[in-house]
Amino acid sequence: MSRKHLFFVILAIAVLILAPLGQKNYIIYVMCSWLMFSVAAMGLNLTLGYAGQVSLAQASFVGIGAYITSLITLAGYHWVLGWLAAMGATFVIGLILGYPALRVQHHFLAFVTLAFNTIVFLVFRNEEEITGGSFGLVGMPRPEFFGIQTMQQINFYYFTLVLFLISAFVFWWIVNSPWGRAFKALRENPIRAESLGVDTRRITLLAFGIGCAFGGGAGAIMAPLVQFIEPGSFSLIHSLKILLMVVVGGAGFFYGPMLGAAVVIILPEFLRFTEGYYLMIYAFLVIVLMVYSPNGLIGLGQKLMARLKPQQEVRKDMQKGAQL
Repeated sequence: MSRKHLFFVILAIAVLILAPLGQKNYIIYVMCSWLMFSVAAMGLNLTLGYAGQVSLAQASFVGIGAYITSLITLAGYHWVLGWLAAMGATFVIGLILGYPALRVQHHFLAFVTLAFNTIVFLVFRNEEEITGGSFGLVGMPRPEFFGIQTMQQINFYYFTLVLFLISAFVFWWIVNSPWGRAFKALRENPIRAESLGVDTRRITLLAFGIGCAFGGGAGAIMAPLVQFIEPGSFSLIHSLKILLMVVVGGAGFFYGPMLGAAVVIILPEFLRFTEGYYLMIYAFLVIVLMVYSPNGLIGLGQKLMARLKPQQEVRKDMQKGAQL
């Protein structure tokens, strides 16, 4: 990491620490939701943006993590146990879901994950003895650490911020590790990656497993944040919402999920002054972005930087190299 990049990261963390000061509870709640969805989008970005495996089931893993954490905390156990159980369970289920990716690709894989999302939604709705059915679960306690309560909204924000920073560090470590390079090789050309010694079967399963574990971690944050969960919160529309975060922010870029989650979660709040038109304006802005910059906000930023940066001119007689 360069000094310039490190300075930017420290500055961003300082802004995140100071951001909730003086804000009302609702604004802090929106910021907590942004951090939580950023974690879920990181997982999908790893699966889709880096490994190139299409998934429409990320919301179902958020739901699995939320229900597991809720059941454990409602039983009287600490939140940390629920968090670890949620991430462990979603990692294993993600590995199992990754097996169809070994045989089908692209839109066929999207249909498989879509079907999985539907199955999970139906299980949440019909298994009333465990999940509460359509009524859901309510009253999940917020965790306490060393006597510090997180019931106050600002305290829970800093709790969420710590988990977000841990997740971001793990995500950064993965994409810069040999695993990350293997994920990119799998995305670009699976046949060539396998010819270079990459175990594409193992990497495909890991892409799903790790990405789904991030979703489970986000669900573990969601349960005490909203203190009420029901099946409708984890339907297909929410998986598409997380997919939109990745695509708008920039799939395959480290900061893509954070920017995309900010656009999807925070931008509509700034457009509410337009009353009934804010969703139309928001949808129009997203469409324009996708038309002019398919690589999302980060891709758009790279285009602008390339235009503003002075180009080094090459002599006409040297364009084709020295001719002997």
